Amino acid sequence: MNDSQVLVLQHARSEGLGSIEGALRGAGHSYKYLRTYGGEAVPKDAGNFRGLVIMGGPMGVYEYAKYPFLRDEMTLIEGFLKEGKPILGVCLGSQLLASALGAEVKKGPRKEIGWYPIHLNANVAGDRLFNGQATSFTAYHWHGDIFDLPADAVPLASSDLTALQAFRHGENAYGILFHLEVTREQIQTMLQEFSEEIQQENLNGPGILNSCTAFLPPMQEIGASVFGRWASLV
Repeated sequence: MNDSQVLVLQHARSEGLGSIEGALRGAGHSYKYLRTYGGEAVPKDAGNFRGLVIMGGPMGVYEYAKYPFLRDEMTLIEGFLKEGKPILGVCLGSQLLASALGAEVKKGPRKEIGWYPIHLNANVAGDRLFNGQATSFTAYHWHGDIFDLPADAVPLASSDLTALQAFRHGENAYGILFHLEVTREQIQTMLQEFSEEIQQENLNGPGILNSCTAFLPPMQEIGASVFGRWASLV
């Protein structure tokens, strides 16, 4: 392992780094995927890793009995927090970070899947990642769970359905519930991998994919900036 490697916790085949990969490479960092969905063991501490990225997945933070590796992930996150190393949690990753910081994670009033507006609040004016971004933009979502704001954390974003869509804890730990990182290929793969959920929620999968034409380019521009800034903290 080189001195600038980032550990990536992956919980589903379709939910890889996406545009985060380019940001890491652009900042001179390599990365190592740890596929917990495939049974790979979670390290007990941060070790020599410079940062931690926690990706999304279909499981709930509270489903320890079904997914025992989640307890190991929580311990690892706590270790990164204790050492002050940068953390980026996406979707499930943001929920795990919030839970590790003592906040409650619970089911939301309904699932938020597809393209919905994100609203940045006044706190982003002093934030390293989101300062200067468009105060409102349409982003990709796929979650059913929500979380409370952790103690001493700063709320950064909301949607019409979900009061807390992004937060910062300290100077370099970020949780982003919406999927700012996705590519068109990832969205297509997610729609295939979780097609049963799309049917259960009576959603229009082809319509969600077609909406990439309008919504994905401006979101990816914001993502490139946000993730590039996070990578500079590593």
